[in-house]
Amino acid sequence: MSNVSVFKTAGLPAVSSLSSSLKALTVASAGAGGGVAILKMDKIGCWVFGADATEVEDGSKWAVNPFSFVHGFIAWGNREVLGEKMVGVSQPLPELDPAPAGAEKGWETQLGMSLKCISGEDSGLEVRYVTTSLGGKRAVQELAVALSEQVDKDQTKPVPVVTLNKGSYPHKNYGKVLIPVFDIVEFISLEGEAEEAPKAGRRRRIAA
Repeated sequence: MSNVSVFKTAGLPAVSSLSSSLKALTVASAGAGGGVAILKMDKIGCWVFGADATEVEDGSKWAVNPFSFVHGFIAWGNREVLGEKMVGVSQPLPELDPAPAGAEKGWETQLGMSLKCISGEDSGLEVRYVTTSLGGKRAVQELAVALSEQVDKDQTKPVPVVTLNKGSYPHKNYGKVLIPVFDIVEFISLEGEAEEAPKAGRRRRIAA
């Protein structure tokens, strides 16, 4: 064990400002990172990150940056991002121009946040999670609500530590639909202890 600053505090807003911003995330989304690895749950329910779809280590713990929650819009076309407008949740949703040419669904509402692995072979890795799916957005919103409630009770520990899991729900047309789940293990301070482990060989998915 070693004392590791989970998130740099310089330049961050006051923890006391978090609660109202996070509560606004649910309201704003109901109607509606360059250089950082992208985290996602794939179609078979595996959590992976990066261009090589490296699998997340089972049971690893991830600290969610409480100041990183964002909302906005994204436009996809032919599996490529044609446009993206994201802002912090303390700001209103960005105004939209007409969707880029070729956008298959126009502008889609998107939510996101940043996480940092604090245990296991990926310790120290920072990732960005963004989603347009109903289940993904609901998972982010539920995490934001839990965080806002925590900040209302104890501003000294505003960092949720989560494990990355999956759930499902039945869909009348698509059958069993997998959804991401962020299970909160504990809340820690911005300078909370994190366990560092030697970097082992990465787990790689093998394309079918």
